Formats: sequence, structure tokens, C-alpha cells
Amino acid sequence: MANIAQPVVAELEQEAKATRRVLERVPGEHLGWQPHPKSMSLGQLAMHVATIPGSIARLARQDGFDASTAKFTPVSPESAEDLIPALDAGLEEARALLDGLDEASAAAPWRMSIGEREVFTIPRLGVVRSLMLNHWYHHRGQLVVYLRLLDIPVPAVYGRSADDNPFADALEV
Repeated sequence: MANIAQPVVAELEQEAKATRRVLERVPGEHLGWQPHPKSMSLGQLAMHVATIPGSIARLARQDGFDASTAKFTPVSPESAEDLIPALDAGLEEARALLDGLDEASAAAPWRMSIGEREVFTIPRLGVVRSLMLNHWYHHRGQLVVYLRLLDIPVPAVYGRSADDNPFADALEV
């Protein structure tokens, strides 16, 4: 029987390629840069993007999460070279979670709370969809904007960017 999460695994693998391209462009000399005082630094945001799959996989293995116990202080990498190993480690954790899901565990309720107050309850696979994947794409998009603001060539994520056209060779006659 096929794993119920197989389509999500395929999406994770596809999106990991784009995320890797973005993280590879993060310049080590600008890790402390912030576009605004309320924003994360480039290093904090890049490390957050690199670690989202693993962090959410660890949360999704539990029956829920009490956000009142969380320490939402983003960490910055020591260097830009730390980003890809962090991504690879997180992807391994995410793959392991998804490979281990059967129909019952994928559909099992997962609860987000703040203390005793319920924020939401969704199926475990919904946690992967919303908190792992959608959250990951959101912050990766922010990271692409940071690169643009720093005048770093933006890699293709979906299709081409103003700096990177993976279709250029195919268009040449």
C-alpha cells in the first residue's frame, strides 16, 4: 500500500531544490543585515528557512504544541556555510516523519494551544501542509526579497527570476 503522505514527500523534495538555491545565495558578510528594525536579520531568516522542515517535523510527531512554552527567538548561523547542512538535517527529519505516517497517524488530531486555550486542532498531515510547507514558502519568499534588497542575484524559484532563467538554453535557436 502506498504511503498516504507520498504526494507531500514529492512536494517537499521539489521545494527543497528551490530552497537550496535560495540559501546558497545568502552572503556571509551580510548575516546581521535587517531591512527594518522589526524584521529578522538575514542570518536569522535564512536559518529559520533552513530549519523549518525539521522543526515542524519534530512538532508534528507530538500530539500538539503549547505555544506559551515556545521560545521564538530566531538564531543566526555562525556562517552562511552552516545553512545547507541545517537544511539537509531538517529535510531528513521531515522525510522520516512523512515516511512513517500511515492513514491513522496522518489523520490523527494535532492541537495548537496557548496554555489551556485551543488555537486550532487539525489532522497531523495538515500540520505538515500548513506549518511546514506553507510556512516554509512564506519565509523563503521573504528571504528572496532580502536578497533583492541586498542586490544579490535572485535564483529561480518558480520559473525564472530577473537574474536567473533556467529556460534560456531551451529558448536559444
